[in-house]
Amino acid sequence: MRKVAVQRLGMMPYRDAWTYQEQIFQSIIADKLAGKVHDPVGYLLLTEHPPVYTLGKAGKAEHLLLSAPDAELIRINRGGDITFHGRGQLVVYPILDLEQFFTDIKKYMHFLEELVIRVLAEYGLLGERLEGATGVWLDASDDKKARKVCAMGVRSSRWVTMHGLALNIHTDLSYFDKIIPCGITGKGVTSMQKELGREIAISEVEEQLLRHFKDVFDAELLFSA
Repeated sequence: MRKVAVQRLGMMPYRDAWTYQEQIFQSIIADKLAGKVHDPVGYLLLTEHPPVYTLGKAGKAEHLLLSAPDAELIRINRGGDITFHGRGQLVVYPILDLEQFFTDIKKYMHFLEELVIRVLAEYGLLGERLEGATGVWLDASDDKKARKVCAMGVRSSRWVTMHGLALNIHTDLSYFDKIIPCGITGKGVTSMQKELGREIAISEVEEQLLRHFKDVFDAELLFSA
């Protein structure tokens, strides 16, 4: 079975996590160019970030409506527009050699969405896809109620992925008031805690996510001692 190494990074500044991702990403690509299959075939990085706004390659700087003194804006090399990362948000970076899974980026994004939809279902929340947009939403079919609970943006090269998803668990949602999230107007942003009306530990959601990742991606997870 395909093996994916899990690393829990804890609270890590965004730039440090980005640098670390790039190191792993490039090492997998280097092995591919040398005709070798990297062992393991992928990594799953779990982290939280101090407050930061990130702007993807297709993003527009004007989608940052107001600055936040404790959150810098960083332009990055993933797809998508602007989003926020902060405490109380589970950020997941799958760095995978998709040639060991399947070579289809749309299918990959669909699998990431499916992963989150299954996690939300564990808490009685109906996660859905919104046509024309990435991520996972609640009440996606109702224009007045649709709200995003998980944002996604990835980069791939030679079928190796990086960046990933950000699931709002008990995130301070006021930071999203200062941007046009993912460049989409007229839609809200929510968190699991807001929807459920109770506190949820990030570690608890991590365990659910890892369990469903194994099933969705048909992979064996390796944990550091």
